[in-house]
Amino acid sequence: MELHVVIEGDRDLTGQLYRQLKDAIRAGRLVAGEKLPPSRLLAEQLGLSRKTVAQAYARLGFDQLLVGRVGSGTFVADAIKPKAPPAAAARFAGASAIERWIRMDTPLRHSAPAGHSRYEYIGGAPARSLFPHDEWRRCVLHALRQGARSRGLYGPVEGLPELRAAIARHAAFSRGVRCGIDDLIVTNGAQQALDLVARVLVEPGCMVAVEEPGYPPARQLFAAQGAQVVGVPVDAEGLQVACIPDGTRLIYVTPAHQFPLGMPMSVRRREALLARAQALGAIVVEDDYDSEFRYEGRPADSLQSMDRDGIVAFVGTFSKTMSPELRMGYLIAPPAILQAVCIAKHLSDWHTSTPAQWALAKFIVDGHLQKHIRRCHAAYAERRERLMHRFDGDLSPWFERVPATAGIHMTALCRRPIDMDMLVRLARRVDVGLYTLEGFHHFGPARQGLMVGYGAIERADIDPSLDRVRDILLQMN
Repeated sequence: MELHVVIEGDRDLTGQLYRQLKDAIRAGRLVAGEKLPPSRLLAEQLGLSRKTVAQAYARLGFDQLLVGRVGSGTFVADAIKPKAPPAAAARFAGASAIERWIRMDTPLRHSAPAGHSRYEYIGGAPARSLFPHDEWRRCVLHALRQGARSRGLYGPVEGLPELRAAIARHAAFSRGVRCGIDDLIVTNGAQQALDLVARVLVEPGCMVAVEEPGYPPARQLFAAQGAQVVGVPVDAEGLQVACIPDGTRLIYVTPAHQFPLGMPMSVRRREALLARAQALGAIVVEDDYDSEFRYEGRPADSLQSMDRDGIVAFVGTFSKTMSPELRMGYLIAPPAILQAVCIAKHLSDWHTSTPAQWALAKFIVDGHLQKHIRRCHAAYAERRERLMHRFDGDLSPWFERVPATAGIHMTALCRRPIDMDMLVRLARRVDVGLYTLEGFHHFGPARQGLMVGYGAIERADIDPSLDRVRDILLQMN
C-alpha cells in the first residue's frame, strides 16, 4: 500500500517530502508506531532519488518525529501526540438537519455500564455460553468454499435464494407464516427491515402509531423519517386498537411478546387490529423478535398468517436465537410494498453479506438452528422458572410480575413507589446489572418497574444476585 504523498514540480523535493510527512504525523494521519516505507521503496513510488528520501527521514529523526530501528525499519515516534483538529466554524446549509440528528436520542445504543457487572439482567441478549461455535464454524467454512466458486460479483438484493428458502421454511414451521421465497427479503437485522418499510411508506408529517410503552429505536426511526409518531397505550390484551387515530399510515406492534411488558396480544385484539388497519389503508409491521421461545399456553397465530388483505409486514431476526453480532434478519413484505422495499435496499446497501448468508443457510438446512433453539429453550425455561419463583416470592412485596408466555425477558412492575435510580446504582455496587422501564415510555408518565432479561444470566447466578437485590430493597425501606 502506497504512502499518500504529493510531490509538485522539481524544486525543494526534500523539503516537500519533509513537510508533508511532518504534517501527517502532527495531524495523526500517521500514528505513533506506524512503520514508514523503506527509503528505496518510497523513492521508487514518488519518482525521487533515494538520497532525497533519506534526507527527509533524517530531518524528521532530528525533530524526534521518526525513529530508526536497526533491522526493522523507520517508525513514527511513540511520544507523538496529534494536534486536536480546529473547531468547525463554518455554517452549513444543512446545519439544522445535522443538529436535529445530533439532538436525537439513541435509545439502547449504549447500555454502559451494561456488561460490566458479574450478574447481568440486560434484556434482548442471548446466552453467549450456548452459542454453537463448532457447528457455526463448519458452516462458515462451507460459506468460504461457496465464495471461492463464485464469480466475485454483487449478490441478489433480496438475498441468496438458498437462504430465503431456508428462512421461509423455518418461519412457516415455527410461526405459521404464509410466504414463499419471493415474498422474503434478507436484511441486516430487524432494524434494517424496519428502516426499509419506513423508507417506502413514511413521508414528512404522516402519522405512525407505535405501542406505549414500546421499542424506542422503532419510534426514533420513524420520527427520523419525518413521521408524526403517536403512542397507543397497551393493556393486558396488548395494543388498544380503539386508540389508533384516524389518518394513521403505519402501525408498529410486537403482538407475540409485547416489548417491553411481555404480554401477548389476544386473538380478539389481533382481529380488531387487522380490521382497523384495513379500514385505514395502513400497513401493520409485526415485529416478531423473540417468540421462538414459548413456555406455556397454546401458540397463537401471527398477524401475518391471519392477514387476508395483504397489509402485514412480518419482521424476524436471528439476533435473539443466534447473536446480535451476526446482524441477520428478514422481512416478509406484503405485495403492495415488496418491489419498493427491494429498490430501497438496493439503493441503501445493495445486499447483505454473502458469506454470512451462505453460512446461515447451511446452519438452518442442516438442522442446527432448530437444535440450538431447543437447547436454548431448555436453559431459558429453567432461568425463567427461577425468576418467577423469586418475584412471586420474597420479592413480591416490591414487585408484581407481568404474565408473559414467551421471549427471553420478563417485566416486574413496582407495587409501591421505589427510588429506581438508587436501586440501580446500589445494585451496580454489588455487581448486579438492573434495568428500569423508564426509557421505554415516551408519550406519558413512565410506570416504575424492571425489565429482567434472562439470556445473559446463568441459572446458578439468579439466586445469589437477587438475594443482593432483596437486601438492598430491605435497606431502602
